[in-house]
Amino acid sequence: MAVCEVCGNDYDKAMEVTVAGATHTFDSFECAIHAIAPRCEHCGCAIIGHGHEAGGAMYCCAHCAHAEGHAELADRAAS
Repeated sequence: MAVCEVCGNDYDKAMEVTVAGATHTFDSFECAIHAIAPRCEHCGCAIIGHGHEAGGAMYCCAHCAHAEGHAELADRAAS
């Protein structure tokens, strides 16, 4: 069995996730997201989708990017 590095649960179905050459052990996707998901530079929420990148920073949505001065980003393509 393996121990989750976030919650400490000793679980027989734990998973290993490798990010940037470092391997982490988690018992759930919830713990993996908590530990390794990037955080929005504006609101701080975990970015579990593609997110938006501007000026070297990551944002969860165009609204947060706009709030930080990146008006060029959009959540939808022009129709």
